Amino acid sequence: MSTEPGAGPGDARRMRASDAEREQVAQVLRAAMTEGRLTLEEGEERLAKVYAATYRDELTPLVTDLPGGGWRALYDTPEMRARLRRFAWGRVGVLAVIAGVLIGLGLLTGGHVFWPLFPLLLLTFFLLRAGRWGRCGWRRGPWQGSHHRGWSQSAPPWARS
Repeated sequence: MSTEPGAGPGDARRMRASDAEREQVAQVLRAAMTEGRLTLEEGEERLAKVYAATYRDELTPLVTDLPGGGWRALYDTPEMRARLRRFAWGRVGVLAVIAGVLIGLGLLTGGHVFWPLFPLLLLTFFLLRAGRWGRCGWRRGPWQGSHHRGWSQSAPPWARS
């Protein structure tokens, strides 16, 4: 028996694909079909293979020939843009609440230096930095980046073993 993951049906290290992982790949394929990268027939054929897949390593070949594994097309959809916008406004809302608390504390303490300015500048810097990463192509897939629940940097969840 081979020791490589995904080497064969009898390999004990193969991971079963979840319904959520199959649905993610299906969304990528639908976005690629909408974008015109896949014909309707080819897209339908791949979708049938996605829903018939049992293991994670069966999902990866279905999107590898698409630019960026197909994730760029998925992130360019209006639904994903709206989702990211809601996420960003959530961060701004949290920053506004923290800023209000810090300003209130600063006014109550009444020191010579308005000390809440320093933490507010740091929080604003981190918020702007997170937004800049998003605009520079940092959002390539939900598995990339250490901030995403420990997923690996190089492969989607269904491609990891």
